[in-house]
Amino acid sequence: MDIKEIRELASLMREMGLDSVSYNNGAESILLTRPILAAEPESTKENVSSSAAYGKHDGGSPLQGSGFIIKSPMVGVFYSAPGVGEEPYVKIGDDVLQGDVLCVIEAMKIMNEISAEREGVVTEIFVENKQVVEFGQPLFRISSAFALGENANET
Repeated sequence: MDIKEIRELASLMREMGLDSVSYNNGAESILLTRPILAAEPESTKENVSSSAAYGKHDGGSPLQGSGFIIKSPMVGVFYSAPGVGEEPYVKIGDDVLQGDVLCVIEAMKIMNEISAEREGVVTEIFVENKQVVEFGQPLFRISSAFALGENANET
């Protein structure tokens, strides 16, 4: 990672009002942090753990409930579809297999495909298209059984 990339991360951090940014591409990793000024009022800080930040409609915590949570591996912009006017990669109720593309996160002008880590059914999508996401922020909930295959073995 060169100094230009580090400066881009720092710039992204400032633009988004972030206190820290973590980046890992396998061989290299970096963690940038900045102190929170004591004079900064709490009400002006973005509360990324709030239900509104995750696009939750029921007011509950994204981590409550059953199913596997797919979390963002990076800070960036969430895109639900491959392009403007195109169908989203997945919708609630869609069956997915391990490795299926769920979304794209743009970080440092690089489009990173986020794939399903397990097979199942998309039961919740916590973020909206073009929303800025944080490292570790919940993106999707995947249930453990396929919608149609769940009762397939029953006679």
